Amino acid sequence: MKQVYPTFILNTNDGSEHPFLVCVPDMGIFTEGDSFADAIEMARDAIGLAGISMEDNKEELPVPSDQESAMEKVKQDAEVIDFTKGILTYVDVDFSEYRKKVDTKTVRRNVALPGWLNYEAEHAGINVSRVLQEALMDVLNVRRKI
Repeated sequence: MKQVYPTFILNTNDGSEHPFLVCVPDMGIFTEGDSFADAIEMARDAIGLAGISMEDNKEELPVPSDQESAMEKVKQDAEVIDFTKGILTYVDVDFSEYRKKVDTKTVRRNVALPGWLNYEAEHAGINVSRVLQEALMDVLNVRRKI
């Protein structure tokens, strides 16, 4: 699922290591970047991580706000940092693609095979796990981008 979230980027011009501060009000995310482009990438990464974590916890992803609602949300925190003085931009994240990129842990599954088929696969030097992965990707019509 692809979403586009309003994101505020404020250049502090203070000479710090990460002068670009980022706020994604719909997700409650604050991060920073070395440059404007880095700030957008950091926002995309933070949104992606938060989103797949929410999906894993069976939580609904927040609906992206419109410009006016996003501005109201950041005004509530303006006492700390006034992001309304920054640039409002929009950051897109494809949560399905993001998950493929970062969720690379191996999950153990028990698979039942007839003994004769297991014997043939072992003697042919076939990696059953790899064949199962390829077959599942083919049936689901998905590919993992590297």
